[in-house]
Amino acid sequence: MDRVILIPARYASSRYPGKPLVGLQGATGVTRSLIERSWRAASGVAGVDAVYVATDDDRIARAAEGFGAQVVMTDTACANGTERCADALARLGIAPRVVVNLQGDAPLTPAWFVSALIEAVEAGAQMATPVLRLTPETHARFMEDRRAGRVGGTTAVMDAHGRALYFSKEVLPYTGRIYGAAEQVPAFHHVGVYAYTPDALAAYMAAGPCALEHLEGLEQLRFLYNGLPVTCVEVEAQGREFWELNNPEDVARIEAVLQREGWE
Repeated sequence: MDRVILIPARYASSRYPGKPLVGLQGATGVTRSLIERSWRAASGVAGVDAVYVATDDDRIARAAEGFGAQVVMTDTACANGTERCADALARLGIAPRVVVNLQGDAPLTPAWFVSALIEAVEAGAQMATPVLRLTPETHARFMEDRRAGRVGGTTAVMDAHGRALYFSKEVLPYTGRIYGAAEQVPAFHHVGVYAYTPDALAAYMAAGPCALEHLEGLEQLRFLYNGLPVTCVEVEAQGREFWELNNPEDVARIEAVLQREGWE
């Protein structure tokens, strides 16, 4: 298999326990779990050889098998989604050219975001992740979350060549401004999807945890801390609203998008 998508999912989230099994109602009134909606998003990516839900929890595994997903059980000691992807590959005994980590809290991820990452890795990147320029509305939402003490989306700061300099749950770069509808916001939303080569995953595991990833709660900072390059691929929303499910308050936000855009 050349291209594989893994969806790491755990039950014991500190911010939102049981999050993968939370129901999200679509436009037709059908409620599907977060993990199912994320699996459906992954299954819509063209040219992928397999999609697996990678979990250490029997409840998630049963739910995933119930809606037709392939499941790989992983070690409970996996500290984050990237470690879970590495463990899943080892248990599956496969070494695809491109491994995609589509996190289980991102059901609104457009297929073209993932395709752009696969293309970047096949063109020579060791690890690639998408970034989306914040709109004034989304920037204001990020700032609202921070004022309320909520952890919202993650931002990315890049160099002139699109290589990541830093990722943060703060809104970076800091400008202290509110942007008007016609203004371009100089900040980027990091979309929690990753594509790696198996070698990059092996280097990540060999490096071991670092202080920054624990401080920010962002697994990708281990790459940067250890000098492993991260390629940021700027993607376009193409009219699609993107939001991850980080907090209970996000359920209503995501359901509103599902219903507005006619998702089943």
